Amino acid sequence: MFELKRLHRDAIPAALARAERYRLLNEPSNAESICLDILEVDSDNREARVALLHAVAEQFDHEHDLDAAVRRARSLLPEFDDAYSRALYGAIICERRAKVLARRGGAHNHFVAYDSFRHAMDLYEKAIELSPDGEDDAILRWNTCARILMKSPHLVPEPPEGVPDPRARVEHMIE
Repeated sequence: MFELKRLHRDAIPAALARAERYRLLNEPSNAESICLDILEVDSDNREARVALLHAVAEQFDHEHDLDAAVRRARSLLPEFDDAYSRALYGAIICERRAKVLARRGGAHNHFVAYDSFRHAMDLYEKAIELSPDGEDDAILRWNTCARILMKSPHLVPEPPEGVPDPRARVEHMIE
């Protein structure tokens, strides 16, 4: 195969800026590659680790096997040494998974998307409890999930077996 070139340690700040730029340009695979290069040189670089997790999760939409992609993203969580970060980034993974499932459509996906949003919200709540003073990312993201669920009547919990889907009654009234 190929032997990868090693990034110079003094190039890390510029590489981090490039990774962020690629993420903003919706090129998460390029950002992921850059983060892996940085972590090869500086395995403790927290900024690269965070950017890597985001870049991997941003690729969920393009993955045929979403569950494998989610497992890959979750495999990065143990690299974070504090419970706050593990809760926050675990929640971000769940939230991104939920958004992909909601976009893919279908009754089963909508049920799973709802569950994934709720799981994300539970993890955001845990992160809120553990958050350092002045760190409100978990609050902002919890509110985003709540707003998505409030304005998306098709995202509901799966009804228990034998109970009709509540959305069916609404769709019948619309016809």
